[in-house]
Amino acid sequence: MSSLIVIGFNNEADAFAMRAELAKLQTQYLIEMEDAVVVTRDAGGRPQLHQAVNLTASGAVGGMFWGTLLGMLFLNPLLGAAIGAGSGALSGKLSDIGINDLFMKHLGATLTAGTSALFLLVRKATPDKILEALKPFAGKGTILQTSLTTDKEEELRAFIEGKQEPASSAGTEER
Repeated sequence: MSSLIVIGFNNEADAFAMRAELAKLQTQYLIEMEDAVVVTRDAGGRPQLHQAVNLTASGAVGGMFWGTLLGMLFLNPLLGAAIGAGSGALSGKLSDIGINDLFMKHLGATLTAGTSALFLLVRKATPDKILEALKPFAGKGTILQTSLTTDKEEELRAFIEGKQEPASSAGTEER
């Protein structure tokens, strides 16, 4: 079962930096994230979602490949590539994987200008090693929402808000 964790920051840079650090930890197999999105507010006050994966671009590439392949069957690969890229980009833009975009926009609307929130959907984690790697972020954020158990949420809240050192059992769901 996956765990949702939403961490608020007083600036935009900390959310992007934490997401980058978690992505690095994912390459080391210490955490398995289904989704990691940074939400900010633009000058007009609208929430902006900064997805880790650009679904529109990946859809366009996949669509272009399949369109070219089908276009070769009908002796017009360029037309097939163009149609495939367009339809792939459209399907990528309309698809929603991981955390619900409407939920993130709704919560992002509560942010003030210049602040941000990091939305994480974590499938598996090694909490003690992750919290050790995230020590530079201790005291920089606020837990806005989680789906963790009450005791794990309190331990994570104390760490992120800088109220205690990481405990060996703090964090997210263990393997």
